[in-house]
Amino acid sequence: MKLLAGSRADAAGIVLGAVLDAVLGDPRRWHPVAGFGRFAGTLEKHLYADDRWAGARFAAVAVGVPVAAAAVGARLTRHRPLARAALMAAATWSALGGSSLAREGRVMADRLTADDLPAAREQLPNLCGRDPAALDAPELARATVESLAENTSDAVVAPLFWAAVAGVPGIVGYRAINTLDAMVGHKSQRYARFGTASARLDDAANLAPSRLTAALTVAAAPLVGGSPSRALRVWLRDGSHHPSPNSGQCESAAAGALGVRLGGRNVYGSRVEERPHLGDGSPPAPADVRRAATLTVAVGTAAVALAAAARLSFAHRRRRKP
Repeated sequence: MKLLAGSRADAAGIVLGAVLDAVLGDPRRWHPVAGFGRFAGTLEKHLYADDRWAGARFAAVAVGVPVAAAAVGARLTRHRPLARAALMAAATWSALGGSSLAREGRVMADRLTADDLPAAREQLPNLCGRDPAALDAPELARATVESLAENTSDAVVAPLFWAAVAGVPGIVGYRAINTLDAMVGHKSQRYARFGTASARLDDAANLAPSRLTAALTVAAAPLVGGSPSRALRVWLRDGSHHPSPNSGQCESAAAGALGVRLGGRNVYGSRVEERPHLGDGSPPAPADVRRAATLTVAVGTAAVALAAAARLSFAHRRRRKP
């Protein structure tokens, strides 16, 4: 019964944390992810070297410390359901970014609808790292839809997936991995070798969540006027065309659900990438940006329900063992 109570507390904490994210958005002050970023930045200063082994040591320590702390917290609260629910709620609220993601997408849709390109270009850095200076309205819309699709996995489904699989240590560990990837996992002269371990770890942590995101996107397609069969067809056809093993899964399913075409030329400062086209039809319009934000909310809501149900199911299976 204690195991069942603990998992009920986990499930309740997941739901409560998701509600806090929906109502309040990201914590405005003392955000744990920002604190982790400062910790990782300090650690990098001590461990940095221009080789992959140094990057692997950095990733192991940077992820291992918060996971160990979360494991201690989970153990101390395993027989205290209210404390356990509060701990899971705090971890979930800190890890999720779905509310802020959808809000930023709707702001972009409003600015594009008003044909306010300067304001839309100013908005884009809140969503992705592309250079907005020379982007026109269709390209701003495409960048937003692609960012919404990818980050629905990174900021919503993946944290919930790992909360379901491994409880508080799982969601804390995933957020640490994903934050490290954003900090050092990108292509640059400084991080070409040092950031390899963080980038590969993030790829591995997102393999299952990205595909779950795509599947939920297919199921949610009717909520944005789309066809599940078309979304499934585009996902299966185009999902592996993207250079990322995970982003293409989410983006292709979203392209199919929205009935738009994604991909093309992306500019990141001095770096230019040509991405394959995903989906059929025309590039996204402002109305499609708003639909993409709605899709983010729908997929996130389904992921919350699945994560909570999974924690309850885990407890029931444990209780039946002799």
